[in-house]
Amino acid sequence: MITTSKKLISFNSAAVHAGKRERDQFGSHIAPVYQSSTFVFDDVQQGKDAFQGENNVHIYSRLGNPTVEQLERAICELETFGLEDSELYQGMVFGSGMAAISTAIISSALGGHVIAQDALYGCTSQFLKEEAPLLGISTSFVDLSDPFMLEIELKKNPTTKLIYLESIANPTMTVCDIQLISEIVHEHHAMVMIDNTFATPYHLRPITLGADIVAHSTTKYIGGHGTVIGGALVLKKELIEEISLSKFRKNMGGISGPQDAFLLHQGLKTLPLRMKKHAENAMEVAEFLESHDAVEKVWYPGLKSHPQHKLSSSVFENGFGGVISFELRGGFNAGEQLMNKVKLCTLAVSLGTVDTLIQHPASMTHSVMDPELREQAGITDGLVRLAVGIEDVEDIISDLEQAL
Repeated sequence: MITTSKKLISFNSAAVHAGKRERDQFGSHIAPVYQSSTFVFDDVQQGKDAFQGENNVHIYSRLGNPTVEQLERAICELETFGLEDSELYQGMVFGSGMAAISTAIISSALGGHVIAQDALYGCTSQFLKEEAPLLGISTSFVDLSDPFMLEIELKKNPTTKLIYLESIANPTMTVCDIQLISEIVHEHHAMVMIDNTFATPYHLRPITLGADIVAHSTTKYIGGHGTVIGGALVLKKELIEEISLSKFRKNMGGISGPQDAFLLHQGLKTLPLRMKKHAENAMEVAEFLESHDAVEKVWYPGLKSHPQHKLSSSVFENGFGGVISFELRGGFNAGEQLMNKVKLCTLAVSLGTVDTLIQHPASMTHSVMDPELREQAGITDGLVRLAVGIEDVEDIISDLEQAL
């Protein structure tokens, strides 16, 4: 719990109440969906002032929408939970995680260089490798779990504007020292952007460690039920102005729709409850897999065998998330047989749903990634990714055991 000038509030309670606004004229308990493309002005002067940014009235839902803004406030409140200067930050939501990520990279790194973690979500890696160069953005991919590699890369690339990494790398589960990285990067007058999808603000809040921009695929744990696609950013309001992020979102058209924002906000309210169960289950499943004769290696930050377990234990709160990667002794063929034999677990990409999902990164989510970079990042052909759900853990383990 933290103490504010008004009341005592915990992160769990903050998730339930985050983003609240004044009651509407009907006293609706849950804020309504403002399913409108445009908004009416009282007179010409009000419309003129609105386009000059001189009042707070809404204009058009590609620019902003009351339902969307409520979700933006809620996500920002959780990502900045406990910060004394949280009012300096703002959330921005998008129609997908990639819309949020690509818009932020373009606006913050245009004409410059990006140093990216070698293990990243496949589409992020593909965007940086193939599309970003067309916009004058160059990228080098390095192992950011080694700060020395970052130092070398910064010296080699003096035009670096942005360092990009994931709080828990997808799918290698690598964890980097965000605080140390931020200190090094800020000395070089660049920015740090963290995709916090795997950890969520329940486990980790990168802004408190020095990150400048936090991104989410809200499709995953924030939505929580696999029913909606979305993305989000949280950063300082002055940085939004500095990199013209609002203008890029407006003209690239990436804002979330009101119905999606409404559904995501409902999911956000139960984030702590779900993440607690995801993390508890994942820990037990990881221990089971690590002890099984058919399993070659398991990657999960909660395991003592994880290369960054000590770092993870010092920065993560309430557990280590719900995703596990592992490799079977029989390589890809053994993994294929496992994925075809599961009954409770579902063979599907994505993660963050209440049910357990299993997939093969090299042929599915990371198949779009440059093969050499995939090999460099340690995403082998035999790697299996398991997004552990909130079922009874005994049932998940029993399913995996019969499939193995």
